[in-house]
Amino acid sequence: MSRHGAASANADPILLLHGQPGDARDWEAVVGELGQRAIAIDRPGWDGASQPSDLEGNAQAAVAALDARGVQRATVVGHSLGGAVAAWLAATHPDRVRALVLAAPSANIASLDQIDHWLATPVAGYLASVAVLTGLGLALTAGPVRRRIAGGLALDDSYLRAAGRRLLEPAAWRAFVIEQRALIRDLPALESRLREISAPTTIVAGSADRIVSVAAARSLAGEIRGAGLVVLDGAGHLLPQSHP
Repeated sequence: MSRHGAASANADPILLLHGQPGDARDWEAVVGELGQRAIAIDRPGWDGASQPSDLEGNAQAAVAALDARGVQRATVVGHSLGGAVAAWLAATHPDRVRALVLAAPSANIASLDQIDHWLATPVAGYLASVAVLTGLGLALTAGPVRRRIAGGLALDDSYLRAAGRRLLEPAAWRAFVIEQRALIRDLPALESRLREISAPTTIVAGSADRIVSVAAARSLAGEIRGAGLVVLDGAGHLLPQSHP
């Protein structure tokens, strides 16, 4: 379900797909820049009601969001794991994607590391994921810690407070783990189809990103025909929030 925006009849609509963990609120600053062109949705599993899904299930949800608004084609923007969803959508539903923007995307095998594989393991991965998300959630709900993080990362305090509450919800833990396993399983299939993407593609990476490296983004640019790569100097992983 969308929390933000409805594409106007005279503007090129832009569909925004958040990362993991996350929800449509991650795009608030971007929506502020784009106005009525923006369609920011909660991906499956992150609205507190729907079930988490794999890349295909996420792509179907994105198509349904466009259909609900009477939008045939949109520029599709995906951040982090949302970038994998956006790329899958462009490869499997090319008629729905006018252009593709992948921000700090986890959309190829090079974007994965050993921690990603560990977090996808059945028992230890689940327990580790819950511990990490809970610890981060508690840190973000503590005022002094949150304010230090907000200042250090140039992020909005109210956004971090809401994000902290979200990370303490069991639904978020479940969505994170299911998506992590789907990512490990689905990325080889996505990578084999990257050459099928025909939409004009731009990849945006932060030079200081410790989650998805510039090297992984550069590799991805080489796998999608004609893709351009923009590197933001000093930027980290949370591009929609820090560089709207």
